[in-house]
Amino acid sequence: MWRALLLVALVIQAPLAVALELSPAEAAGRRIYLEGVGAANGEISARVGAADTLVPAAVMPCANCHGADGRGRPEGGVRPPDITWRRLSLPYGQLQANGRSHGPYDDGALARAVGEGRDPAGNRLDPAMPRFVMSLRDMANLTAYLKRLEDDRDPGVQDAELRLGTLLPRQGPLADLGHTVEAVLRGALALVNQAGGIHGRQLSLVVRDPGMDRQSTERALHQLLEEDQVFALLAPLAPALDGDLPTLVEKARVPLVGPLTLFDEATANPLVFNALPGLREQMFALAGYASSDLGLDRPEALVAYPDDARQHALAEALALRLMDQGWARVRLLGYDAANRDASLGHAAKGAQGVFFLGQSEAFARLADQLQAEDLSPYLFAASAQVASSALRIPSRFSGRLFLAYPFMPADWTPEGKATLLVIRRSQGLGGQHAVLQVGAYCAAALLGEGLKRAGREASREKLVSALEGLHGFHTGLTLALSFGPGQRVGLAGAHIVTVDLGGQRFRPLGKFVKVDTRL
Repeated sequence: MWRALLLVALVIQAPLAVALELSPAEAAGRRIYLEGVGAANGEISARVGAADTLVPAAVMPCANCHGADGRGRPEGGVRPPDITWRRLSLPYGQLQANGRSHGPYDDGALARAVGEGRDPAGNRLDPAMPRFVMSLRDMANLTAYLKRLEDDRDPGVQDAELRLGTLLPRQGPLADLGHTVEAVLRGALALVNQAGGIHGRQLSLVVRDPGMDRQSTERALHQLLEEDQVFALLAPLAPALDGDLPTLVEKARVPLVGPLTLFDEATANPLVFNALPGLREQMFALAGYASSDLGLDRPEALVAYPDDARQHALAEALALRLMDQGWARVRLLGYDAANRDASLGHAAKGAQGVFFLGQSEAFARLADQLQAEDLSPYLFAASAQVASSALRIPSRFSGRLFLAYPFMPADWTPEGKATLLVIRRSQGLGGQHAVLQVGAYCAAALLGEGLKRAGREASREKLVSALEGLHGFHTGLTLALSFGPGQRVGLAGAHIVTVDLGGQRFRPLGKFVKVDTRL
């Protein structure tokens, strides 16, 4: 779809992460608050009920009742109080709903409340409040963290809003693509917000134009994370960072859902979730189909690819996959995409299958050169790369050209189709750039589902955990998406379609080939 503009080492001069900087004591206190685990993994106990039954504090850490933000949430008919330090240390104290009053908390009063269950006036706290047994060091750490608790919230999370960000071109040759993606995203989020948002929060979208080069793209991303303080990145379209964006978000510790790039490679980065298959998964699906369904006996293959480092890595991975599946020999051919005189056809002699990476013009040239050499191998390619020229190649390849599609119209449910139609009408869109539209919609739907499952106490960590545990999620426009440990492509595989050149039509084979992309 797009080629990376620059392939150089990623160098970021300033850190992109905007998480709250905690001292060692505060960080240790945070772990006590969230997990109930003391310094050096020391066990903290909790006394529960009138019988003072001892249980590990990890079973009921503070955050379970008071929430990650310390503001309390109803639990079994009990409303835990707000324990942010600003609230606890009010100089005029507090008057509780049950009539109990007390003065402000200080470090000593807090230690008494945590260990003995009494407020600064000596009143007993609610019986539901455990009494914790911990060392003086752990108590000091917990106190230090509680004084920072109110500030310890992931960027972009407000009481009534959750702010998302994306990179989309608004000028230049890709502006129309960027406009289409932005329209779908805004339409999808508007539907969520009209239904009440997610856990009472409205979802907002900040869009930055990445420009045309790497420097401007890095600057725009830095602005999203540093200035706009977005919670997560949604369906960015930034060709200058193709392949490098996972490294960037790993440094920033920000989740990335649905990057729109065909050249996205499999990554061990747990923060990146792809809704649809990329070029790698689609080519692997074609390899699986060719190996199992065409009845070839130890055949030979040629993998033709544009001669650059990223494409070479993908071509090598594809070659290894083919050899693992029984192909007797696989040759690689790196070609100069700008050289119209490059001879591709002659290199295919002896090959029963040619797997093509590249754009439509080079693919059409390959087919013409194969005909000139009187060769008719099976051809395999991703639809997004070559579909525009597929019906114009020589007729000898009718029924011998196989394309991979991430989704088919048959995948669309009535509800999914209706929702996309509503978005198109609300945003003044037609059916242009259908793959991008579906990709953007699926990314928005995936993120929305992850936020729902992450709960009201939203955090990046909870979002990643929720998405990783997502199985059988129906977007309405694709087959079900599933993720898991090491699995960051929700739809790993592709539909296989052949081309009837005589009838000038694409003919689906009714086959979706799954591939294993776990790392």
